[in-house]
Amino acid sequence: MRLENKVAIITGGGSGIGKASCIAFAREGAKVVVVDLKKDTAEATAKEIGGAAFGADVSKAKDVEAMVKFAEDTFGKLNVIFNNAGIFPDADGSVTETSEETWDLVMNVNLKSVFLGCKYAIPALLRAGGGSIINTASFVALIGAAAPQIAYTASKGGVLSMTREIAVEFARKNIRANALCPGPVSTPLLEELLADPVRRQRRLVHIPPGRFAKPEEMANAVVFLASDESSYVNGSTFLVDGGITAAYITPE
Repeated sequence: MRLENKVAIITGGGSGIGKASCIAFAREGAKVVVVDLKKDTAEATAKEIGGAAFGADVSKAKDVEAMVKFAEDTFGKLNVIFNNAGIFPDADGSVTETSEETWDLVMNVNLKSVFLGCKYAIPALLRAGGGSIINTASFVALIGAAAPQIAYTASKGGVLSMTREIAVEFARKNIRANALCPGPVSTPLLEELLADPVRRQRRLVHIPPGRFAKPEEMANAVVFLASDESSYVNGSTFLVDGGITAAYITPE
């Protein structure tokens, strides 16, 4: 019960890392507001864990403001926000090929949404006496890839930098902010993108364990960052990548 008496918002809670985190948070005693663009998927997760569901486009300020208000109105306070929602469209490729429309879409969903989540959650966290912010960045914020995804990579670099600044600004107000940097995770989104065996193997060869992460492995890290066990972890680039960023040559 490491999150007992804590109220958390988790965006992208309908599937993947978000859903696994909702389940883990509830198991550890938190009251969870499950947020997803598709309200029915948010409701499905909320029903499974005994939480509350909220449908929101997290790239829209009015939706994010309403999301935070809903959490406070429903559970009386807010202690944790996990800004996790994100996209990785197939049209996102090389800098010379990616359209302006794709760039803008990815920036809105992956970066602007985290800005908005922090903007509206921080006053609520302050009203609760402090709390924890976890923002989903990525290992690609730290290294480059010859199989490009320029908008996604740039958006996650922005999340990483923004998280550091927020961490420093609010450190003496009992608010911590950390950037979760996952390696590739076996979610429905990734499985769809890597249905081609050649494309899949192109990535697996660089992963020391030889497999993608499970959503639950990310959720375990998020629980730690949300809990009081990580009370001195702030402004961190919290890598959960199986050693990808540590590797030069991987095992045969």
